[in-house]
Amino acid sequence: MLSSSNARLAAARRLTSRKERREAGRFLAEGAQSVREALAADAVLELFATAEAFERHPELADGAAEISPKDAVALSETVTPQGLVAVCRLSQPSLAEVLARGPRLLVSLVEPNEPGNLGTVIRTADAAGADAVVLDGGVDPYNGKVVRATAGSLFHLPVLSAPVGELLAADGLATLATTGGGTAGLDELIADGTLTGPTAWLFGNEARGLPEDVLRRAGRTVRVPIYGRAESLNLAATAAVCLYGSALAQNARTDRRTA
Repeated sequence: MLSSSNARLAAARRLTSRKERREAGRFLAEGAQSVREALAADAVLELFATAEAFERHPELADGAAEISPKDAVALSETVTPQGLVAVCRLSQPSLAEVLARGPRLLVSLVEPNEPGNLGTVIRTADAAGADAVVLDGGVDPYNGKVVRATAGSLFHLPVLSAPVGELLAADGLATLATTGGGTAGLDELIADGTLTGPTAWLFGNEARGLPEDVLRRAGRTVRVPIYGRAESLNLAATAAVCLYGSALAQNARTDRRTA
């Protein structure tokens, strides 16, 4: 078992800091699902496990360094430590690299501040077949709570940082900014075929929404219709509805072309 003063373990503990993650180019992935996907993506640089984790997940913990439950807590940024933690390489492509690939569906979030929401949006973007998630400020996507909330999706698609203005200036993308006062309803965009083309969805802060200058510069502002009595949808729910609107439209078009 590694000592608490072990240099490798001490270096891993420092990765609970955003600053240290950025400087080291590494982050922590905790729990069986996250570690499984990190291993599949060949992103794991080092692995730590408690004795209990060795017993529960022998196929994942093989080759891990054993640590005490106390040290597992020190590596965790969540309420319920899992006892299985991987040190992973942090690799973010540039927005220019993503745009050069001709993306069909991008997700942009401006200053999201709830780790659980951000993790859920990344997971939803992955499920909807998005090409990348682009963040302008807000919570760090490599925060332990975000990583765990993605359920491994963080290893399936690029999650990068870039000013939303760069995305708004990109050619060939319909930029759709979500807001309760949007001039177009999501149902209208589904009906008129807007969502079949390359699209970048823009989502704002949970409390403040998107900045006014982003709303002015976006190609269209979009509202999600509310058919019941709810005042609004939260960020994660709004993103899920919008992204699946695009995913269904784009995949239906592909299916028709290949039929």
